Amino acid sequence: MSEEIKDKNREKVENEQVEESLTEEALEDIVEEEINEVEEAQQLASEWENKFLRVSAEMQNVQRRGNEERLQLVKYRSQDLAKKILPSLDNLERALAVEGLTEDVKKGLEMVQESLKAALKEEGVEEVAAEGVPFDPNFHMAVQTVEADEEHPTDTVAQVFQKGYKLHDRILRPAMVVVAQ
Repeated sequence: MSEEIKDKNREKVENEQVEESLTEEALEDIVEEEINEVEEAQQLASEWENKFLRVSAEMQNVQRRGNEERLQLVKYRSQDLAKKILPSLDNLERALAVEGLTEDVKKGLEMVQESLKAALKEEGVEEVAAEGVPFDPNFHMAVQTVEADEEHPTDTVAQVFQKGYKLHDRILRPAMVVVAQ
């Protein structure tokens, strides 16, 4: 038994010697390694946080763009139909200008014309102001020029060949006009 006690005592002494050999330098190295690992982990966490913030911002932008596109689709949903109806409205106007129509026919054409105009207005389609207003290439298409006079000063619309229309703030068809020069 005394041999066992001696062995245990030897182990204790050896352990104490090993512990003493861990000098301050070794402790500093271990601490420095731990600090480096913590700094690397912090840098990695910072990179992931930046990536998360960028992805989050991109998702918000995608959502915002999607909402804006849906609003535009709703706002201009009747654009194609309105463009197809405008020639019929022009034809009704020409038919009403023909001489020799009976009152009943004329009244019927006027009713159809008014109902078409009301339906278009309900969808946001408006006539572009033309005759007597200053020429604006955003709303008017000059097809001819005439001499300016007292009634029509320079750069004003003297006559309208075909009415122009817009849907909210978007031009469906510019007015074809004669401009005074």
